[in-house]
Amino acid sequence: MTTTKKGFIPVMLTPFHEDGEIDFEGLGRLTELYVEAGASGLFANCLSSEMFELTENERLQVIKQTIKSASGLPVVATGSFGKSLQEQADFVKKVYDTGADAVIVLANAMAESQESDEVFEDKMMQLLSLTKEIPLGLYECPVPYKRLVSADILSRLSRTGRVIYHKDTCLDIEQIKAKIKATEGQNFGLYDAYMVHAVDSLKAGSAGLSCIQGNYFPELIVWLCDNYNREELSAEIQKVQDFLVKQMDVMHHVYPTVSKLFLQKRNFPISTFTRRNVGKISPSVANDIETLYLEYKDLQDTIPLQEIVC
Repeated sequence: MTTTKKGFIPVMLTPFHEDGEIDFEGLGRLTELYVEAGASGLFANCLSSEMFELTENERLQVIKQTIKSASGLPVVATGSFGKSLQEQADFVKKVYDTGADAVIVLANAMAESQESDEVFEDKMMQLLSLTKEIPLGLYECPVPYKRLVSADILSRLSRTGRVIYHKDTCLDIEQIKAKIKATEGQNFGLYDAYMVHAVDSLKAGSAGLSCIQGNYFPELIVWLCDNYNREELSAEIQKVQDFLVKQMDVMHHVYPTVSKLFLQKRNFPISTFTRRNVGKISPSVANDIETLYLEYKDLQDTIPLQEIVC
């Protein structure tokens, strides 16, 4: 997943029918939307996909459908499910057998919240041993608790040649810089989730962005990855960064339901049904999403974005 060009890796949604069953046809269309927007790869079976609300078989089906519709883009997918390391290793192998390019390990699945970094690193090394040569990645998933991975540990894990991907949620640009420096020269890419410092992260050397904002306007995140360092577009880049900061809270509230509502406004055929218990869309939230949509349309008038027809 490493590249000299900055990339956008969408954290994919799972479309459902109104009866709660997975809409696999809709998932195929959604995957095609990310591809058309210019995504560099895809992150399937993640928190945005409602992975904890899917059965084991559904997780595998979602990954397979994503790969089928990905037009050859690399796909990473979470695989560290199970109470024991052996159970996690077994599911990692199942995910890899779907054709995923790398299998993502939840940092919080490797150790309990009260356990030390030493315990975490030891279990990661055990998992590497149990999964043969399968390429792995790490995800600082905030549920059920957030475990951050230190620069020192990332350095050692990347130097095994097996851990090649990291989705970072530390929200701290100085930690981001330290992690990038610690993994220099390795076949490793850090993808930042926090859009408040998106431009600074890209300039610091991150491989790209992997954020929920891509489930509203993937083409905008691709544009930022492509143009973040172009001096002649500095005014437009600042407008995009300011827009992402301003709308941060709106896009996180009642997520992922609200992102599905936003896609509906863009004429993308998707139900707002969500298995996660995130609450209902209140009139005020619906109004916020309408405002977000209108402000994004205004932004499109000043930023030369690729037009995505939903």
